[in-house]
Amino acid sequence: MRQTVQLRCVSGPNRPGSPVLVVALFLAAIVIGGCGRPQTGSGGDGGDGRLFDGETLGQWKVTDFGGQGKVRIEDGAIVMEMGQDMTGITWTGPVVRMNYEITCEAMRVDGTDFFCGLTFPVNDKPCTLVLGGWGGSVCGLSNIDYYDAANNETTHMMSFENKRWYAVRLRVTSNRIEAWVDGKPIVNTVLENRHIDIRSEVYLCQPLGFATWQTAGAVRNIRMVGVPDEPVQPAPDSFYM
Repeated sequence: MRQTVQLRCVSGPNRPGSPVLVVALFLAAIVIGGCGRPQTGSGGDGGDGRLFDGETLGQWKVTDFGGQGKVRIEDGAIVMEMGQDMTGITWTGPVVRMNYEITCEAMRVDGTDFFCGLTFPVNDKPCTLVLGGWGGSVCGLSNIDYYDAANNETTHMMSFENKRWYAVRLRVTSNRIEAWVDGKPIVNTVLENRHIDIRSEVYLCQPLGFATWQTAGAVRNIRMVGVPDEPVQPAPDSFYM
């Protein structure tokens, strides 16, 4: 709905150019410009939703899996060296739990298994987006209705090259989980009447974290921003083709 704000210039203190009129115009611009905009900050390291400044771990901590590889900052990225079996990082700061998007770039540095296991909140439940698991090409959500990414409706096969950055986007609303890699949709799951959880291996990544499996991986440009909720839209039959 369009909002109209009327300002009337009169003689005296409200004449054009006076401080009172300037303040009134400024407040009107805020009211009109701010209507309907989604929340864009997550309470992370940056007001633009950044969760990583490219220089320090900040509010990320190394996940104590036991047997994890070293974690370091290199060339503006968080590098997780190969572990036995897992290496990862967990976010310790404030986090949005519904109606948000996470974006980042992820790379498999070395190895043949998943280089980006992104654990994320779905309201009060955790879930994980797996990229390149089960030998290198399986993608999907773990878990949906007690089945992991290799064995549920989100199972998607994709080839990944080592030492190449991939753009990752994950969107969670009250109705749906969606994910894209390099702009290509790989997950589109309706949440109504579904059981959402995680595999026990990534329990320590809650509520938000990244992990690798017997693989060295890296992430950078991590952002988390609020988005508007959306009604359920049926996924097209050709979605996974």
